[in-house]
Amino acid sequence: KETQIIKEEEKLPDDEVLEEIEPEKKEAAEGENAEAAEGTEEPKKLKIRKRPELINETQPLWTKHPNECTKEEYLDFYRKVFQDYKEPLFWIHLNMDYPFNLKGILYFPKINMEYESIEGTIKLYNNQVFIADNIKEVIPEFLLLLKGVIDCPDLPLNVSRSALQNDGFVKKISDYITKKVADKLSGMCKTDRENYEKYWDDISPFIKFGCLKDEKFEEKMKDYILFKDLDGKYLTLQDCLDNAKEKHENVIYYVTDEKEQSQYINMFRKEGLDAVYMGHSIDSPFIGQLEQKHEGLKFLRIDADVTDTFKEEVKEEDAETFKADAQKLTDTFKKALANDKLEIKVEKLKDGQLASMITVSEENRRMQDMMKMYNMYGMDPSMFGNVGETLVLNANNKLVQYVLAHEEGDLTEKICRQLYDMASLSHGSLTPERMTQFIARSNEIMMEMVDVSK
Repeated sequence: KETQIIKEEEKLPDDEVLEEIEPEKKEAAEGENAEAAEGTEEPKKLKIRKRPELINETQPLWTKHPNECTKEEYLDFYRKVFQDYKEPLFWIHLNMDYPFNLKGILYFPKINMEYESIEGTIKLYNNQVFIADNIKEVIPEFLLLLKGVIDCPDLPLNVSRSALQNDGFVKKISDYITKKVADKLSGMCKTDRENYEKYWDDISPFIKFGCLKDEKFEEKMKDYILFKDLDGKYLTLQDCLDNAKEKHENVIYYVTDEKEQSQYINMFRKEGLDAVYMGHSIDSPFIGQLEQKHEGLKFLRIDADVTDTFKEEVKEEDAETFKADAQKLTDTFKKALANDKLEIKVEKLKDGQLASMITVSEENRRMQDMMKMYNMYGMDPSMFGNVGETLVLNANNKLVQYVLAHEEGDLTEKICRQLYDMASLSHGSLTPERMTQFIARSNEIMMEMVDVSK
């Protein structure tokens, strides 16, 4: 955190002292007595938290009418006040005289919530006199991701923070700021959709956080939440539901990791199905909120299940035989993998090239994701296991058919293990032990191929 050094006598009542710096004692110079040396001793100094810089302009930018301000002035002000040389995405200029006096500028910085601190800085002023940063009682919590200045001469300052929290006037200020931000964003979506889409990936964490934290904000923004589909097109929730109506009504499929779920994305593309990208940490609670507010709506991750769209129908006369073959394959794989607890399903998938895949039930995965959040408190992630994970085998694939025909064959165990590991790799990653075994087994298979070809 930024600090500054001051002389002890320069300390102001509001200064936060971090360290007292004792003066260095000067040794008496040649021919100088000790008393004289003491008289030249440096004064005691204090290291304090850096004081906010005063805005020295006779007419600060936020006091001007928005029509009087240029883009360059807004950017210069942002750089000078916040020491941030990354250009903000855009800004909102607040200018209100009635029923209370409030002016200010809120900047939307490019937020990288995964790697940087997500807290912004909103400086509160009273008639151009700096009061404090980030007063949560005045500024809605979700807006603290932004950077900006708010000046409200009517704000009561001679009361405690707890009194501010219960002050009806302060609540009106907070509601007004929320309304202006929502008006700006929804207006941009309606009148400047191209730029709104361009900014969406950067501002969506902020908007979703606002919807989770503030009901009035959510009410104003609910029709302007965008979802990016597999082709990079931006859709509203209603667009998604309309597109899904024929093939999976009231179900929206989503992707959290394009690399890990690439196998499933390819399957969806082949069948003309769509999904939306929701890979941010804020998306998990946001999905929950959407499901609560829209009766019957269900979000499913793209790997949650193999839908009927991907399967061939088993003819009625073949049903008994298929059931027996499925049980035989299940027993063979469980024995080869030495894992009786593994859930296995056998399906006749349309894509004969696909041998095996992993699915994870949506409910179990969400529960695991929530529990894994507690890992930071020392819990072992392995204790969560692979609950809800299912190995799906394709009865139309030749390798699976080989296992069915050679349940006691020399290569059967190796093929079973390889198919399971490949399915797991397509879904995510292997433990270090399984990865070591997978590489060794892959080398063995290639050596056997070389021997056969001689």
